[in-house]
Amino acid sequence: MTNLAGPESVPGSGPELALAAEFPAADRDRWQELVAGVLRKSGRLPEDFTGAPESKLVTRTYDDIEIQPLYTADDELGALGFPGLPPFVRGARPEGVIGTGWEVRVRHLRADAKAVNAAILADLEGGASSVWLRVGDDALPLSALADALNDVYVELAPVVLDAGAGYEAAAQALLDLFAEREIPASEVVGTLGADPIGTTARTGEALPLAPVAELAVRVAAKHPKVRTVVADGLPFHEAGGSDAQELGATIAAGVAYLRALTEGGLTVAQAAAQFEFRLAATADQFLTIAKLRAARRLWDRVLEVSGAPAAARGMHQHAVTSPTMLTQRDPWVNMLRTTVACFAAGVGGADAVTVLPFDAAIGLPDAFSARIARNTNAVLIEESKLGSVIDPAGGSWYVEKLTDELAEAAWREFTAIEACGGIEAELASGALAGRLAETWDKRAKRLGTRRDPITGVSEFPNLAEKPVSREPLPVVPEGGLPRHRYAEAYEKLRDASDAYLAEHGERPKIFLATLGPVAAHTARAGFAANLFQAGGLEAVNPGATDDLPGAFRASGARIACLCGTDAAYEKQAVTVAASLGAETVLLAGKGNYDGVAGNVYAGCDALEVLTGLHAQLGVSA
Repeated sequence: MTNLAGPESVPGSGPELALAAEFPAADRDRWQELVAGVLRKSGRLPEDFTGAPESKLVTRTYDDIEIQPLYTADDELGALGFPGLPPFVRGARPEGVIGTGWEVRVRHLRADAKAVNAAILADLEGGASSVWLRVGDDALPLSALADALNDVYVELAPVVLDAGAGYEAAAQALLDLFAEREIPASEVVGTLGADPIGTTARTGEALPLAPVAELAVRVAAKHPKVRTVVADGLPFHEAGGSDAQELGATIAAGVAYLRALTEGGLTVAQAAAQFEFRLAATADQFLTIAKLRAARRLWDRVLEVSGAPAAARGMHQHAVTSPTMLTQRDPWVNMLRTTVACFAAGVGGADAVTVLPFDAAIGLPDAFSARIARNTNAVLIEESKLGSVIDPAGGSWYVEKLTDELAEAAWREFTAIEACGGIEAELASGALAGRLAETWDKRAKRLGTRRDPITGVSEFPNLAEKPVSREPLPVVPEGGLPRHRYAEAYEKLRDASDAYLAEHGERPKIFLATLGPVAAHTARAGFAANLFQAGGLEAVNPGATDDLPGAFRASGARIACLCGTDAAYEKQAVTVAASLGAETVLLAGKGNYDGVAGNVYAGCDALEVLTGLHAQLGVSA
């Protein structure tokens, strides 16, 4: 083959290639100088500022962990360890998921056995490798379990049960099914889903742990590949908790089960083999990666001090794309959220991943949404080869630092729970619920100000979108920790706008009083329209016009928002506001002028503004 680039480009035939040799060597001082220049141009750094300019770019998580704009070798933590060895940060297995990919686990919520069976077979044929079944009240009846699993090779596709308080009967029904099919006990695989602590968190009803231990002892004696216990972090995540709160509470639940199982007669190693941990994977990919890595480190430490041998201390993880981040409005965007979350779960080393369908916040999935969810895994495993790399994030200064800081924060949460008597006592007293509520309040404020934006809902909403209709979801347990979704407050306003449209034939309106030519007002008019539409309010933009009062009257709106440049506001705001004849005049931007009742601007409390406008316009919630 002819070498078109010349002999020097052939490896080993010429001098070593020096990347970026023509540029001056980079150092932190020069980088800080460039950062300062950019920040000064944007007005974020005063000329007399004497501190580190990058401090203006630091953000904080809900666990008060600082996310720096730059990580260097100075942040290196030392020896990282190896996959499959304590502290298991880099993975619970030396080989990772090479050759198999992670377990693709699909959740089934329907109560009709025939429909469940058809969905399971479609999933398995489409690439799924595990079945997650909700059984019991308001779900698949135990008497229909065999029908639902008809033609399913349960010895190859693990079955995971979710039966709430009825886990004992559900476990026995599944084990009986295995026996009826004459599957050797040594070959039975699955997870029985016993999680009374998670059920207590959901329902508020305290359940004893002794039956879990009795079940685990029976299972361990005969079924070495079956796991009895699930320590589920989703109730704490869905209640609005931070990553460290989710981890701390989940590890505390694991410790409560560990005590129960060892008191029931199992060794620490035998008890550890009975566990699966369920954690939320969100669209914040780096925090999700760090959370899964930190979780393994935390559980390794618990088992180490409990006397378990190193070989028994790996954590088996099931990652579920966050129900809390899913939206009902513009649900197609959920495909992007779940793709990022699935990517993060795979990079973070999850053993099993459930990608919730994009319509999961609306109702039961249809065949299309179920297929897209399955294929999200397939693309990442098969096409992107994500499963072919062991611990892809290992060695990243940012990820390693974030993992360490998150592990420390979660350990503090866990030890605080233990100091107050353990997870059961914390749930009974309401102390844990209070801390989760505090975090949700902080999150709700950021959502309200759109510092935490929700694409398609609080940002770039589409009022003309056609609603997605699905079969209703089954009734979920209530009475314990609340279930939140980030979009819920905005979607409540959108629902009210839809009801107003149905009653009046048009949506509630806000008139955009555009000052000057299009080039002068379009930026703020676009910002204002985006904000108002997030609450279901139609923004009427007349464009460039010399007759704003006439355009306002023709619009049928009662409220107006001035949109223009600061210079235009100085010259025209007071005059235009008085001329419109509007009940209320707002201004897009900051500034106080006679006749202007309020402002909308980047960082304002959009939810508060929208809620007030709904009340003024008579839009009922």
